[in-house]
Amino acid sequence: MERKPEVTAVTTEVVMPKEETYLSMVWRRFKRHKLAVVSLVILVLLYLMAIFAPYLAPYHYSEMQLDKALQPPSAEHLFGTDRIGSDILSRIIWGSRISLSVGFVAAGIALTLGTIIGSISGYFAGTVIDDILMRFTETVAAFPVMFLLLTVIAILPRSTLNIMVVIGATSWPNLARMVRGQFLSLRELDYVEAAKALGATDMRIVFVHILLNSMAPIIVSATLRIGGAILAESGLAFLGLGVVSPPSWGTIINAGRPLLRQAPWIMGFPGLFIFVTVLAFNYVGDGLRDALDPRATR
Repeated sequence: MERKPEVTAVTTEVVMPKEETYLSMVWRRFKRHKLAVVSLVILVLLYLMAIFAPYLAPYHYSEMQLDKALQPPSAEHLFGTDRIGSDILSRIIWGSRISLSVGFVAAGIALTLGTIIGSISGYFAGTVIDDILMRFTETVAAFPVMFLLLTVIAILPRSTLNIMVVIGATSWPNLARMVRGQFLSLRELDYVEAAKALGATDMRIVFVHILLNSMAPIIVSATLRIGGAILAESGLAFLGLGVVSPPSWGTIINAGRPLLRQAPWIMGFPGLFIFVTVLAFNYVGDGLRDALDPRATR
């Protein structure tokens, strides 16, 4: 009898692709925006410079060398000196602590106020609560921001904390409107109705269910507002209403204003740092907007 060939079973193992997490997806999309990645690196370096300012600055920000006043950039003083011989590079490094802190804290205050007011107003749209909050928002938005800042800063004691609070307390209305619009589009969705049916309170629905699904545009707005707060503080300091010690970048520019033709480096270098910082925040905001947008495509 002929022997039948043996048939061996071949098993193939199906390897399922690893599921991509939300954060990894956001980072993958963010990396496509090359300018945003470069800007993020620049911002990290700037904040590290602010944290380690005492170790990076070649001189103290208040150190005077009258015999070296108004020296142009050189090997000894890379960014030159001012009218009292203070090293501009050292003052810029120390000043990053004030400018970056003001931008971060002021944007945080505006983000908190705008998010809370916009969330409650959007959820209770069409009610008395919505009318009161929106009329209040429109009243604040109607004031010229710079005039209001000048008035409040002139009345309050001049301190970094007061500047942070004033800038943050006057820059939230647009954010509140944006958050309200997000809530108007999300509050009618099925998962909100399901949360109501399960007995969730209004505050839980507002700050847990709807707000978490509105974080993408809020995060993007926050990054853009940090740059705006830095510009606002620099404008106040340029007008002589900033904190003198330790100096911010705007204070350094204000000190060099009378010497623009004689010593342009006093205004030029801190102005360059403000320009690069604000531009970096804008590019990071653009990158986050593209990365967090679920409709973004390759």
